[in-house]
Amino acid sequence: MGSKDRAFLAETIYGCLRRRRELQELYEPLTGMVTDTASWLIATYLLKYGGWSGRALAGAGFSGDTDALAARVRTANLALFPFAVRTNLPDWLAERLVAQFGEEETLKLADALNRPATVDIRVNTLKTSRDGLQAQFQEEGYELTPTPYSPFGLRREKRGPLFNSRAFEEGLFELQDEGSQLIALLVDAKPKEKIVDFCAGAGGKSLHIAAMMQNKGSIYACDVATRRLERFKPRLKRAGVDIIQRLLIRDEQDEQMKPLYGKMDAVLVDAPCSGTGTLRRNPDIKWKDIDLDKLRVTQQHILTAAARLVKPGGRLVYATCSLLDEENSAVTAALLAAHPGFKTIPAGEILARAGIAIADACGAGGALRLLPHRHGTDGFYAMTMQRLAI
Repeated sequence: MGSKDRAFLAETIYGCLRRRRELQELYEPLTGMVTDTASWLIATYLLKYGGWSGRALAGAGFSGDTDALAARVRTANLALFPFAVRTNLPDWLAERLVAQFGEEETLKLADALNRPATVDIRVNTLKTSRDGLQAQFQEEGYELTPTPYSPFGLRREKRGPLFNSRAFEEGLFELQDEGSQLIALLVDAKPKEKIVDFCAGAGGKSLHIAAMMQNKGSIYACDVATRRLERFKPRLKRAGVDIIQRLLIRDEQDEQMKPLYGKMDAVLVDAPCSGTGTLRRNPDIKWKDIDLDKLRVTQQHILTAAARLVKPGGRLVYATCSLLDEENSAVTAALLAAHPGFKTIPAGEILARAGIAIADACGAGGALRLLPHRHGTDGFYAMTMQRLAI
């Protein structure tokens, strides 16, 4: 395929995944016993959001009743559909979000989740500045603007081949949502510290922390997946970072962690979660079975194990890309209740030291809560806790 066809295909697939419930509600009364629902899903999307006509669908090989489908799409009143259908959310998620945010706020949130995300990148300050990278991109024909909150971010409204740029080959940036950049800032990392990224994945936050430390000190990037840590390897080389040691661990109780107990200046737990804050980028998550009870138990076990690594006076950061309180404040509240030797450091105070103010994201409880419809980022939760000195 050419680039134009690839873009059309990707946009259509993602559009169908984002708006599946609404599209199903439109076409299902017309399908009868038809089993080829995929073609109806795509046809309905193209009629409603792709600017296609019934004639164009027929010309492309759609075998359904194009006139009836076009009339249905044109006349159906979306406001009369059930709430979860209107918001294109599974019932379980719609119910939880309404309970947390209320119906009006959930409508705004869902609308943001059903739109494509911007392309955010983090400038590698070990090699360049934000102004310098923005100017270089402009020379290469790419228009990017500074992110509103992160001092290390640039944003592009439309998707494009930034990985083909000279700047990428030179290791001048990493693809990273602005919200994720703010999470790394809550670690408050300083040069020569010892830090653990307990659920490092492919290493995006580890690389950011290394830049904050000016590539001086030690970072242990841990994960249970060999594949993720292998993807991290070329990123390290490209970024020019040499203070990160990758550690493949069995689980949060791995024996390799014992020598680090009580010695770390900071530990970041970017916990495995439902991923509901990333639905702009990963709309397929909505339609998967998610065991929240099991996730919450895992999150609590990981956070408890991570707390053992923190030295007196050190910092523990718990973060997720979930929108749900049961994966967020419930987990940190349980840790604080069971470990009175930890106290919360308000996120607003940490960000203020970096010159960042996000009044409506830093609540009275001390956590950072980022929401797509309010802040233009993915949905994130993070809390920084400090182990009291003995």
